[in-house]
Amino acid sequence: MLVATAKAPCSLRQTPAPHSPMCKLSTAFQGTCRDEKPLFRVLRKNHPMYPMLVLLGLAALLGASQGRTDCYGSVSRIKTTGASCKTAKPERLSYCGVRASQKIAEKDLNAMNQYKTLIKKVAEKWCVEPAVIAGIISRESHVGKVLKNGWGDNGNGFGLMQVDKNSHKPVGKWNSEAHLMQGTEILVSMIKTIKRKFPHWTKDQQLKGGISAYNAGPRNVRTYDKMDVGTTHDDYSNDVVARAQYYKKHGY
Repeated sequence: MLVATAKAPCSLRQTPAPHSPMCKLSTAFQGTCRDEKPLFRVLRKNHPMYPMLVLLGLAALLGASQGRTDCYGSVSRIKTTGASCKTAKPERLSYCGVRASQKIAEKDLNAMNQYKTLIKKVAEKWCVEPAVIAGIISRESHVGKVLKNGWGDNGNGFGLMQVDKNSHKPVGKWNSEAHLMQGTEILVSMIKTIKRKFPHWTKDQQLKGGISAYNAGPRNVRTYDKMDVGTTHDDYSNDVVARAQYYKKHGY
């Protein structure tokens, strides 16, 4: 908050004509000179209105950042090869690539929409695109459709985002906000690790690397073009990005 600096004595400043608008405004504030400008008076720290102005300023600052989900790049700008045939075949698709990823994402859309509000809420808290979270949920659990009592991966993965119990202690219910917060926190930590490992990559490249690391760990990410070698079906980030691009076009 900007606070007025020391001012010249009142007698040295121009006095407005009697009955002028400035004079009328001057009488509205106690403890100030009649000819002092209202703006300077309002900004005095000891003025009753000062705390309110500080709060309004903070609210404006918070409002400017509220709702941001672009801190770690955007899937819209990432080139992707989509799902491998190893991923597409179990989905009973006769084709592979981006088209296959989008078809799988489409199959999960109705179920995903049940969590849309929650996904967006978590995404804003972590400043990550909601579409990325949706893409991971689709890839990991088909929005819970393949889980048994919230567990998948032979009992090793928990919840919509399949938090690995061997590396993390799962929290909350399998489809809760607490679970999505934990899964997204893990994702963000992976993105940050990739950022430190490859500081010259663009934000979008680091985002893709973080998605790949979410599946196979940051050590598995060695080069940009071959980051998915060693992930499940060797296509994890490419498939998730393609699904995320689909969800972004559908309001995520």
